[in-house]
Amino acid sequence: MDPIIQLWLPILVSAVVVFLISSVLHMMFTYHNSDFKKLPAEDAVMDDLRKYKIPPGDYFLPYTTDNKERNSPEFKEKCQRGPAAVMTIFDHTDMTMGSSLALWFVYCIIVGVFAAYIAGHALPAGAHYLAAFRFAGATAFVGYSLALMQQSIWYKKNWSVTFKSMFDGLVYALLTGGVFGWLWPAV
Repeated sequence: MDPIIQLWLPILVSAVVVFLISSVLHMMFTYHNSDFKKLPAEDAVMDDLRKYKIPPGDYFLPYTTDNKERNSPEFKEKCQRGPAAVMTIFDHTDMTMGSSLALWFVYCIIVGVFAAYIAGHALPAGAHYLAAFRFAGATAFVGYSLALMQQSIWYKKNWSVTFKSMFDGLVYALLTGGVFGWLWPAV
């Protein structure tokens, strides 16, 4: 079976279902409200940062470019003084969600394409619902959840935040698996 061609419908339907349910999850439930904390003296910190006109990008502080510098007494002293942070500065003039939502939908399609690729090569047309559910759902879980752990491992993101997002990914994976099982091509 050519999975991408024959599985275009479950790819698109699962992307739409995940997109809609993710919106409902984030609007109706409040368990992500504690993912971020407010900085003490937020206004003063914002005023201080504004002076530097930091361009959008990802920043790590204290920052070093190589091991030689990382092992220097000056750098070690900077680390001891603190603070240490990973931060993303983004364009404050565009706080709309339109482009993020569009990219999220494209991402949902990409996860669906990979689920179709794996399931379509593992299963024939006419496969049982549960078989399609397992292959597509497991692949979708990998796509929606597993890489999130890297943020906690390397960048010290709070594990509870990662696990909540992985739970979301599990929900999306179950939905994707269900759509693939339901719309799996007949013989």
